[in-house]
Amino acid sequence: MADTSTTLPLWRRWKPDWAWFAVAAIPLALAVSVPDEAGALVTFAAEAFLRTLPYILIAVTAVAYMNASGAETLLSRAFEGREVRMILLAALVGGLSPFCSCQVIPFIAALLAVGAPLSAVMAFWLASPLMDPGMFAVTAGALGLDFAIGKTVVAVGLGLFGGFTVRAFAKSALFADPLKHAPRKSCSSSSCCDDDAPLSGRPVWRFWGERARRATFRASAVENLLFLGKWLMLAYLLEALMLRYVPADLVGHWLGGEGIGPIVLGAVIGAPTYLNGYGAVPLVAGLLEQGMSQGAAMSFVVAGGVSCIPAAVAVWALVKPRVFAAYIGFAVVGAVLAGTAWSLVA
Repeated sequence: MADTSTTLPLWRRWKPDWAWFAVAAIPLALAVSVPDEAGALVTFAAEAFLRTLPYILIAVTAVAYMNASGAETLLSRAFEGREVRMILLAALVGGLSPFCSCQVIPFIAALLAVGAPLSAVMAFWLASPLMDPGMFAVTAGALGLDFAIGKTVVAVGLGLFGGFTVRAFAKSALFADPLKHAPRKSCSSSSCCDDDAPLSGRPVWRFWGERARRATFRASAVENLLFLGKWLMLAYLLEALMLRYVPADLVGHWLGGEGIGPIVLGAVIGAPTYLNGYGAVPLVAGLLEQGMSQGAAMSFVVAGGVSCIPAAVAVWALVKPRVFAAYIGFAVVGAVLAGTAWSLVA
C-alpha cells in the first residue's frame, strides 16, 4: 500500500505537542487570572531558563556530535566477553553515554534473542535513563556540580546493583525466558528514536568531512534544542508556580528533615509522577528551596528517572511483565539506597 501521509494537508499531518501548548497556555492563564503576579512569575521562569541556556547548548552540542560521529556503535563492545565484564561495562556505558534506552531497542532485542545475559542488559537499562552528557550539564547548572556527580555515581551503582542481582538469580523463575515473543521498537519521545538497524560499524570522530553526517549533526542539534527547550521552559514555569503557591512548610513537613521517611516518600512519589528527566531538574531545585531534603531529592530523581515513560516503555516493549516489575523494583529500592547514601554525603 502506498504511503499517503506526505500527501495529506499540513493541518492533518501536524500532531499537537502538549508541552509547547502548556508553555504558551500558562502565561496566558496567569495574565487572565492573576494579572498583578503574572509578570513576576513569567520573568522568574525566563531568567531561570536563560541561566540554564549555556548548559543546554553544551548538552545539545555533545549529543549532536555523538550522533553524527556514530559513537553509539561503541555500545556493542560492552556486551562482549565474560558476564561480569559485561555488567561492569554496561553500567558504565549506560551511566556515562548519551544513548537512551529506546534508541538501542533493536540492538538490545538482538542481543537478548541470541542469548546475551539479561544481567548486562538490566545494568544498562537501569543506568541509561539517569545520566548522559546533557543531563549532567543541566543538573550541574540547576542543582550544582556535586549533585550532578553524585547522580552519575548513583547511575552506575544502580546499574551494577541490578546487573549483579539478576546474575545471582538468573536461574530463578523470575528471570527465566525474559524476552517477549514479538519485540518491537517503541518510544514515547521522538527525540531519541530512529529506524536504524542494530548498532554496527565504527564511529567517525571527524564527521564534518561527510555531508550526510553534517546533516545529522544539524538535525540532531535542532531537534534536541527544541526538546530540551520546551521541557525546561515548562519546568521553570511550574517551578515559579510551585514556589509561589505551594506552602513551603508543607514540603518541609513531608519531604524535609532527616531519617528514612522523606527518602522513601521521595522515591514513592517520583516513580509514578516523573514524566521527563530534564523537566524534573528545575522542579527538584524548587522543592529543595522549600525544604526538601537532599536525600529525598536524590531518591526522587533516581526512582523517577528509571521509571519515566520513555525509559519504562523501552523495557516494557521487550521483556515479560515479571521482568518489567523487577526493573521497577530495582528503581525504587536503588533510589532509597541512593537517597540514604546521598543524605550522609551531602
